[in-house]
Amino acid sequence: MLDAGALIALDRNVASMWERVAVAVRSEQPIVTHAGIVGQVWRHPARQARLAKALKAVEVLPVTAELARASGLLLAATRRDDVHDAALALLCESDDVMITSDTDDLVALLAERGMQSVDVLSP
Repeated sequence: MLDAGALIALDRNVASMWERVAVAVRSEQPIVTHAGIVGQVWRHPARQARLAKALKAVEVLPVTAELARASGLLLAATRRDDVHDAALALLCESDDVMITSDTDDLVALLAERGMQSVDVLSP
């Protein structure tokens, strides 16, 4: 699961982040984010060729009305405020790896869901 920080790292050509993507692709592990996360980082397509290339390997899930409502409830329960982080936490499965620059918020959101076993890594 990729948060905005992970996509920004790809856009900035951070080698370690590109290696994580390469490993996932080679091992046929899905790389997932949601449309709101893409919206947070997609600013100048003419200058974001690396990000566009990375997104070809990423499954971008929709943010439905149901997911949005559930995200609001999760935010209320955790006293957090980033709806995109909450939606990502709700899409996360117990065996996923979350890559985010916002580890504190994602750990709290995942913990509220009882998902302390998810690895939350910085890009």
